[in-house]
Amino acid sequence: MNAAPLTGAATAAELALSDAAWLEFVAGCPDALPYHHPAWASVVAEPYGFRTFALALRDASGRVVAGLPVVEVKAPLRPRRWISLPYTDFLHPLAHDDAARARLMAELDGRRREAGIASAEVRAALEGPSVHPLKEAFVHALELGPDPDAVYRTFKRPRRSIEKGHREGTLVRRGREPADLTRVFYELHTLTRRRHGVPVQPRRFFELMWERIIEPGLGFVLVAEAEGRPAAAAVFLAWNGTVVYKYSAALPELSRFRPTNVILWHAIRWACENGYRSFDFGRTDLDNEGLRAFKRGWGTEERLLAYSVLADRPPSANVPTPRALEAVIRRSPPFVTRLLGELFYRYAA
Repeated sequence: MNAAPLTGAATAAELALSDAAWLEFVAGCPDALPYHHPAWASVVAEPYGFRTFALALRDASGRVVAGLPVVEVKAPLRPRRWISLPYTDFLHPLAHDDAARARLMAELDGRRREAGIASAEVRAALEGPSVHPLKEAFVHALELGPDPDAVYRTFKRPRRSIEKGHREGTLVRRGREPADLTRVFYELHTLTRRRHGVPVQPRRFFELMWERIIEPGLGFVLVAEAEGRPAAAAVFLAWNGTVVYKYSAALPELSRFRPTNVILWHAIRWACENGYRSFDFGRTDLDNEGLRAFKRGWGTEERLLAYSVLADRPPSANVPTPRALEAVIRRSPPFVTRLLGELFYRYAA
């Protein structure tokens, strides 16, 4: 952003996510992602009763010059934590300049100490005396342009699958009603999470997503149909020049119709035609070579992603889903996946 350098008179304050000054600041940052929009923080926090706020830095005139959204997470037998933001792939602090960004991180660390917060996790790479690296992963982004056919020609692998899907008659429609997300997608999503042996988010999460994200035009849902029924569905966030491929689900028995590839091409083409600059394929774990290869095949740029934690001591490693629980989920009816999500998904933050 073009702005005057930060002066020593800058002060920090906690703002409500609904504060007009916060949205005005975020909307004025060219590098702000859909995850920075206050609607996203409200969706990831409200189903679980988490407290939210934006830590903002104001200059002498009262203008916000740096900030980031924060969620306070509580769990039994664990100290309180601040996360920016849970269930989010990547979220860098927004700032007018490097000085404002450094001052903001110092304020975040100081305030979490004053509040008795064990740690503050930021889903980006930071530097500083209290900063500890948490984990690393890959992110993949596709640069877009106004001509979708030119972007299509950059794909290394998916073109054959897209063309096969079209020959097989795969149809893609845009979700127009809440049920397209809370029933059609959610049922496919539950089955997909069950195959992976992990709990699914509560349905309330997707009800709020429709209300706060999809309906206001900050994202969309696409459903691919084959043989007269949903074969795959995906949820995208779309704001400020970036489309994020956030959630995807599909039926393996209909994979020959290539519904996921057709959905992705439909979303990419729409993004090009509507002036978006980047298509974010999301985070990929370091050891998931198959998913990395799939995303690289779309002509994406791969880069390393690191998370950071502000804490007095290095954080302990995240505990993965126990293999026994994974086995139970895979062998149980879908309602068990949903029930476990209702009970325990909040603790995955």
